[in-house]
Amino acid sequence: MKAVKIIDSTLRDGMHSVSHQFTIEQMEKIATALDEAGVYAVEVSHGDGLGGSSIQYGFSLHSDEEYLNAVSKVLRRAKLAILLLPGIGTQKDLAIAKAAGVSVARVATHVTEADIAQQHIELSKDLGMESINFLMMAHMAPLDVMLQNARLMESYGADAVYVVDSAGFMLPDEVADRIKAMKESLGCKVGFHGHNNLGLAIANVLAAVDNGADFIDSSLCSMGAGGGNASTEVVAAVLDRYGVTSGLNLFKSIDAAELIIPLKPKTDEDVSSKLLLGYAGVYSSFMLHAERASKRFNVDARDILVELGRRKVVGGQEDMIIDVAYAMSRNH
Repeated sequence: MKAVKIIDSTLRDGMHSVSHQFTIEQMEKIATALDEAGVYAVEVSHGDGLGGSSIQYGFSLHSDEEYLNAVSKVLRRAKLAILLLPGIGTQKDLAIAKAAGVSVARVATHVTEADIAQQHIELSKDLGMESINFLMMAHMAPLDVMLQNARLMESYGADAVYVVDSAGFMLPDEVADRIKAMKESLGCKVGFHGHNNLGLAIANVLAAVDNGADFIDSSLCSMGAGGGNASTEVVAAVLDRYGVTSGLNLFKSIDAAELIIPLKPKTDEDVSSKLLLGYAGVYSSFMLHAERASKRFNVDARDILVELGRRKVVGGQEDMIIDVAYAMSRNH
């Protein structure tokens, strides 16, 4: 029987949905429920990773350290994980995370920029952490370029490298091709993190599992940037029916999801922007930024997202959203 490990990102990717405003009490309750549900790891940080609380990305209600210390105290079985984007998070942030009880470090770069992750991956290993790393916006590079960058991460000490569909753009056959190629080319483990902007998150999870993925990311009630991730509770049910061991308890996963329903904002019901994110191949966390720019400059958020996709704007270029919206308002 196939087996995969589930890393839940409700308390990191899901931070985007609540503008990074989870309370400590909410963090503790959700983490406790996820621990009981049987996830391999619970990912906690600002939506844009350690150090993301800022004017650029939005201030979080509490510091990363406060969130990590709170969640660390309630986990009994699951590991505590963080995300770090070089240039946003620092080596100091990694050391603070380790002291707070983090045992899984997920260093994330654009799919063509793995070389900037070397010092962070190497430090995470020196600190005794499991190193599970992201190649974001995986659809934006040819397969051979993605593999070159995956091998770089492996050479730095990565225990696993992920294909990350940050835009929710990929179709199941595209996920299958990339996961299969990674499994054939790497000696380390392989994972998949997808977004549901085109409604394909679960189908893409199955494509990843079929082609050998060792790790799958999910979030309760699909809570995450853009259209969110594959739902943890749905992953539990589907993988059970699929004959794949995930470690998840279905009933406990549903119980955990029930905690999220009152917290989901009404903006999560917006179909248009989520769909356009996937269609245009735009970074999922751009959705709220585009909607704010839309109101500020009185232009259609959908036009902004399509133009961002045409320009191939990537994470870290959030300032371009304002530039695009402003230019459109002047043209109008």
